[in-house]
Amino acid sequence: MAVTTRRMTADEFLALPPERYTQLIDGVVIVGEPRLRHQRIVGLIHGLFFMWARARPGQGEPGIGCNYKIDDRNVFVPDVWFFLEANRPGDVLFVDGVPDLVVEVRSPSTWRFDIGRKKGGYRQRGVKELWLVDTKADQVLVTRGDEEFAVGRGEGLTTPLLPGLTIDVTELFDR
Repeated sequence: MAVTTRRMTADEFLALPPERYTQLIDGVVIVGEPRLRHQRIVGLIHGLFFMWARARPGQGEPGIGCNYKIDDRNVFVPDVWFFLEANRPGDVLFVDGVPDLVVEVRSPSTWRFDIGRKKGGYRQRGVKELWLVDTKADQVLVTRGDEEFAVGRGEGLTTPLLPGLTIDVTELFDR
C-alpha cells in the first residue's frame, strides 16, 4: 500500500488522471493491490449480482469499482456495488453519493479503512446495506440500517435488496 504525503480535496483527487486501485481517505491518496483471493471473491459476488439483475430486467445494476464522492476529503472505491433501478446514475466518471449496496473485501493493507473510516462514510451518506467480507475470519459482516450481524460458513447470505439471491458463504471462501 502506498499513500501520498500531501492531503488533497475530493475535487483535486477526481481531477487526477485515473489510476487503478486508488481512493481518497481523509485527504490522503491510498493505493492498494488486491491479492488473488480478494479478486476471486469480488468476481464471484459481482457475477452473482449480475446474474440476479440479468434475470430481473429493470431491477438494478451491479458493478465493480467507480469513484464515490463521500465528502470534501473522501472518495471511496468499493469492490462491488449495486444500485436499485430507481437510484441508478447515468454514465458518469464519479458518483456524488453511494450505491444502495456496497461490498468491501478484506485486503491486508486496507481493512482498517474498510471497518473504520469507509464504514462510517458509507453510513453517513445513507448506504442501505454494507457487506464487509472478512477473508481472515471467513465471515461477512453485514450492516443494514442500525442492524449489524455476521454471516459465516454454513450459512446463506441474503439481502432484502435482491430478493431471491442467496450466497453460500462456504463456497464464497472456498473458491
